[in-house]
Amino acid sequence: MRPNVSTLTFGIVVASFAAIVLQTMAVAQQTAPAGSHGVTLKAYGPGGPAPAMREAAKVFGDRKGIRVDIIAGPTPSWKDQAMKDADLVFSGSEYMMTDFVRRDLPGLIDASTIRTLYLRPSAILVRLGNPKQIRSVKDLTRPGIKILVVEGAGQVGMWEDVAGRTADVRLVDRVRRNIAFFAGNSAEAKKLWNSDLTYDVWLIWTIWQKEDPAAADLIEIEKENTIYRSCGIAMTNRSEKKALGTEFSDFLQSSEGQDIFVKWGWLAP
Repeated sequence: MRPNVSTLTFGIVVASFAAIVLQTMAVAQQTAPAGSHGVTLKAYGPGGPAPAMREAAKVFGDRKGIRVDIIAGPTPSWKDQAMKDADLVFSGSEYMMTDFVRRDLPGLIDASTIRTLYLRPSAILVRLGNPKQIRSVKDLTRPGIKILVVEGAGQVGMWEDVAGRTADVRLVDRVRRNIAFFAGNSAEAKKLWNSDLTYDVWLIWTIWQKEDPAAADLIEIEKENTIYRSCGIAMTNRSEKKALGTEFSDFLQSSEGQDIFVKWGWLAP
């Protein structure tokens, strides 16, 4: 008995479709995180803490079988989207977190969940090999030294705090005279530092040299002139993943999370 042509054709089509479905399922199993169930935590904040945050998010996410997206940069670049889908917000200083609550992200942050994570110290970054032989804050007053500072994004008044701790008003005045540019944020300062090699000094936090050691050498500021500012994190009122967000925040303060932050230049408590 000869097989019916239409029946045979139908069988081939069904078999081909089944093969495609099975192949698609196999690819999905290879590319989707095990146990992810489509869960994603979204955390927004400034660029300074981002390298440590991203590494911690990867470790935590892999362990839990979820995604933790770290969206970082100057606040205007992400604040509108954060108002729509942020689960967590992290900061680069205490006053920055306060500004988030009061002004930048109205109604978004659950202030009762704010926690301070780690501190990082101020530092003097210089060109590789330290050609101008900068060793101290006092050296920043030398004629001809071209200084770059950030006046915003967690560093409002930072240079003044460092110079002012000498209690020498003349030194503060001479440092100011050597500041050639006040960047609005660290990303802007980094771009200028990398593109304009006439700058001798970048007064910033240690963590920026840790992120890109090939771009600068680090000169530690004298202990009595060093200042410290924090990274903090908080849950948002809109998040539906508060338990998971709290667990991530706990991980950041765990010994494993601490090791990650210390690796990126933050100080162990």
